[in-house]
Amino acid sequence: MSSGRGPRSFDPDAVGNAETDAWASYYRRKWWPFLRAAVGMVSEGFGMGRLHTLQGAYYVLRANQAWAPYPDNDPAAARAYMQRFYQLVLRDGDLRLEPEEAARREVEWWRLHREHQYGRVGAEEPLVDSLVDLYSYVYGVPAETVREAARQRVLAMEHSDAWVQAGCDLADPLLGQEREALLASYRALRAAVAR
Repeated sequence: MSSGRGPRSFDPDAVGNAETDAWASYYRRKWWPFLRAAVGMVSEGFGMGRLHTLQGAYYVLRANQAWAPYPDNDPAAARAYMQRFYQLVLRDGDLRLEPEEAARREVEWWRLHREHQYGRVGAEEPLVDSLVDLYSYVYGVPAETVREAARQRVLAMEHSDAWVQAGCDLADPLLGQEREALLASYRALRAAVAR
C-alpha cells in the first residue's frame, strides 16, 4: 500500500473530488482529464503502488469508453475492463472479492443509472440497491451500513444528470452540488468500511 491509504482508509474528500472531475470529463468526452481523475480515484481509493494505480486507472478509462456511447455501448467490454481492475484491487489489497462478480455489480449500477437517466426507470431505489450490493460485496460489510453512501451517490448522479441536461458548463452550480453529494457519499462509505 502507498501512503498508508487503502480501500478501508481512503481520504473520502480526495476520492469524491477526483470522481467529480472524472464524471465531468466523462460527460464532456475529455478522456485525458478523465484518465488523470481516474489515477486520483484509484490511488486515493485503493492505495495501490504506482504501476498498478496507472494500470487500474487505464482499465477504468477503457471501461468507461466502452460504456459511453448511447445507445450502442459495449457492456461486455466494460465488464471485462472492470474485471481487470478488480483483479489489481484483489492483488494489492486486503479485500476478499471475486473480480468477475465485482465487475458485474459495478457495471450493473452503470446500467441502472443509464435507465434512470434516460427516463426508462423512474424510481431511484433500484439504483440505490445496486450500489448497496456493490459496496457491501466489495468491502464485505452489512448492506445497511452502506445505504447512506449509496443514497448520496445517487443524489450526486441526479445533480450530474441535470448538469448534463443544462449543457455541461464547468461554472454551473449543479457541478458543485454534485461534488458535495459525492463528498458526503464517500464520507459515509469511509465510516462504514473503516476497521
